[in-house]
Formats: sequence, C-alpha cells, structure tokens
Amino acid sequence: MSPEIATYVGYAASVFIVLSFVLKELKKVRFVNLFGCLCFVIYGVFSGMLWPIIIPNLILCFIHIYHLIKKD
Repeated sequence: MSPEIATYVGYAASVFIVLSFVLKELKKVRFVNLFGCLCFVIYGVFSGMLWPIIIPNLILCFIHIYHLIKKD
C-alpha cells in the first residue's frame, strides 16, 4: 500500500472514531468505532508497523466484537 493511501486510511480512522462519539445507540457506536479501530490497525501496519497504534486498536477491536456478538 502506498504511503498516501495509508495516510488516507489514517484520516478515515480518525473520522470514524470521532463520528462514533456523536451516535447515541450503543450498538451503532461500537460498530462505527470498530471500523475506525480496524482502519487504525491497517494504518499502523502499512505505515511501518507502528506498534503504539496497532496494539491498543487491535485490543479495542476484540472488545467491540465481543460486545457486539454477546447475548444480552
């Protein structure tokens, strides 16, 4: 992936994370935030393995997936 595309993925991740704070329904918040976290993981991988970005966002992805699939 080119550095320019990786940068755009990083910007998209930021937009999705901020957008998730605007939403009110928790399931939508988790889904949008999950997508933003996945974008940050992709950005971190293709920007030179930026572990401080990859690790917390990967952990958050698993947390969001857990909460999205668990039965209430």
